[in-house]
Amino acid sequence: MPIHDWPEGERPREKLLRSGAEALSEAELLAIFLRVGVKGMSAVDLGRTLLDRFGSLRGIASASIEEIAAVPGMGIAKSTQFKAAIEMAKRALNETARERSALTSPEAVRQFLRLELEARDRECFLVVHLDAQHRVIAHQELFAGTLTQTSVYPREVVKSALRHNAAAVILAHNHPSGVAEPSAADRTLTEALRKALAVVDVRVLDHLVVGAGGITSFAERGLL
Repeated sequence: MPIHDWPEGERPREKLLRSGAEALSEAELLAIFLRVGVKGMSAVDLGRTLLDRFGSLRGIASASIEEIAAVPGMGIAKSTQFKAAIEMAKRALNETARERSALTSPEAVRQFLRLELEARDRECFLVVHLDAQHRVIAHQELFAGTLTQTSVYPREVVKSALRHNAAAVILAHNHPSGVAEPSAADRTLTEALRKALAVVDVRVLDHLVVGAGGITSFAERGLL
């Protein structure tokens, strides 16, 4: 049944206007973005099809344009619009991090890093560079590896911090095949980076580990 034939109180757009976006299911949010479905399938049904095909919103975000376009009812136009929406969300969160006057916790960049890393299908390592007031200067992906590991070289991290004239950094990497739980290797690496950066008077404020549906802070765990 087309959405315009639904009771008004059950239509996603009216529901959003009445109760806010947080009240909608993932399929309903996708339906508002998609606007229309296809013959025999409402926009909400198409949203559910995408979620079934890719497993989650994160799965859809990590899929290629071609993979999304292959779903009946999507096509290249809708797929590119979806990718553009994801990129706009990333940039908006990055602007929020840049505009924050002082970061007393990793929260100002946490959601941006989660969006940036959670959908990756291989392990990546990022550094967020901060000034003396802990305002974001820039973020940079320094290393990328395989599904389960990446090689991180302290010398390159130090060079990056000096190049950006950073007073402090927040480190971040993802666990694409597991939960956001720091491994023994993660702890060893963090300590090595902390010592290397301390030599050039750059402080490591935090190391964030991003996993499927979660994020863990070294600082909040007392691991720094």
